[in-house]
Amino acid sequence: MSSGYKPGANNSESPSENELSTDVYAVHGADPEVQAYGMAKYSRSALSMRESLAEINDQKAEKFLNTFYFQYGHRSIADLAHIAFAIERLSILAATVAVDEPRWDGQERSTRYQDFQKSGYYVPDFGNDAAARALYRETIDHLFSEYRHFSEDMFGYLRELTPKPSEMKQEAYERTLRARAFDISRYLLPLATNTSLGQIVSARTLENQVSRLLSHTHAEVRRLGELLRRAAQEPAYDVSHARAWALLDEIARESAELAGRAGELLMRPIRVAPTLMKYAEPNAYEIESRRELTAAAAELLAPVAMQDSPTVDLLDDHPLQIELAATLLYQHSHHSYRQIRDVVSGLPESQRNEIIDLGLRHRGRHDEVARPFCAGQHFRFDILMDIGGFRDMHRHRRCVQIVQDYTTAHGYDMPVEIESAGLTDRYESAMKRARETATQLAARDANESAAGHPATETEAQSQYVIPLAFRKRTLFKMDFAEALYISELRTGAAGHFSYRNVAFAVYEAVAKRYPALVKYFRVTDVRKPVDLLKR
Repeated sequence: MSSGYKPGANNSESPSENELSTDVYAVHGADPEVQAYGMAKYSRSALSMRESLAEINDQKAEKFLNTFYFQYGHRSIADLAHIAFAIERLSILAATVAVDEPRWDGQERSTRYQDFQKSGYYVPDFGNDAAARALYRETIDHLFSEYRHFSEDMFGYLRELTPKPSEMKQEAYERTLRARAFDISRYLLPLATNTSLGQIVSARTLENQVSRLLSHTHAEVRRLGELLRRAAQEPAYDVSHARAWALLDEIARESAELAGRAGELLMRPIRVAPTLMKYAEPNAYEIESRRELTAAAAELLAPVAMQDSPTVDLLDDHPLQIELAATLLYQHSHHSYRQIRDVVSGLPESQRNEIIDLGLRHRGRHDEVARPFCAGQHFRFDILMDIGGFRDMHRHRRCVQIVQDYTTAHGYDMPVEIESAGLTDRYESAMKRARETATQLAARDANESAAGHPATETEAQSQYVIPLAFRKRTLFKMDFAEALYISELRTGAAGHFSYRNVAFAVYEAVAKRYPALVKYFRVTDVRKPVDLLKR
């Protein structure tokens, strides 16, 4: 259907009765906040989008947002402004925190398709502790050296194992096998490794994201929040400017005055969310809740020794109060959900309610409830898997994820190809060295905290040296459709073997409990051999 728009015509004229029909047209070129204002006016004005955008300017948009967004709390308005960001040279640790938004859209550098040898890494502030800084650098330099070694050795091993088909080009053959080799060598990459990501988010999601980042325990993450807030308020990188300069030069040869006027329009700096982001601040609700729940988890779980558990544990149903209290403690511990649930179940009802109260006590007027209160789903999986695989599963943001912190307490995974290639000892030596450094740095942080020094980054340095091979826990809550989707998508033969195994275990857990539903799953059996050359 044509929009009926004609350049240069008076497009605000009222149509005659026989012209009143559904009209659909794309909108491009409006600043994000102006676009949000224009769309929000549908609920407050009979103007068309063309008419609204024609009479809106930056000042009107700012005044409108100040009134309805900040004073009246109509936060859905910010859902109408979508903004693209490039976030470059941040650690993998910080990247996993940044993308931990249910309504986040974006892409990150792939450890499968890119070689991280030259990416560099993040170094926290060690103050005057030169010995700790040297230990940190030496350990991470060693892990990068081993990453290079394993990338080449595993490529050579896979090449011997998988001859090139005659019909396959040499370039495609080597590219495919290198990707498979990176799937293995990525286990050596530490969380300090620099990566990059691009995101497209609404201003509302951005505000939540920035506030959450500013409230984090790690200095790098807090700094990232500041940079995102600044980027939303300062002039954006405008890809059209390069083409505009050439056009302005051409216009200037005819008329300098006309070129000046055109330049004011074409080179106008765009600030994507200067109004919506000006009040994004650290979230007291998150900070205070974290402090109190961390203390509660430490006190209640101190006598409980961590036990081994399956990679995927499909949890039983239990009363909502127990689920809420257990989930609130889970995110601030390293214990399994079953262990925490057993502790919570044994508490008096009044004490369980106190834990729930800790999760809501500091909630402000406009704060959404914390994620652990997204409860009541029928399928709850406590998943213990390697960090690299977790990053892949983390992309399923339609389900609820309660993420525990990084630790070396759960040990590490080792791809079977490393053992087959005779590299077990070298691999285990690298993991042992990383774990020892993490332990030393964690003890340093604990000593400084006990001595009264600022402890805003407790254990931050120790987490950065942890390789992606080490395991971490995450509680995944989902409905049946999401369990079906993850099982089908992530068991595909082209996927990484880590998340393929986890997705298949999700399927097996559901199939065991609900055998009548097995016929609805279209999974790939991960126990069957995989053709490494099929992508």
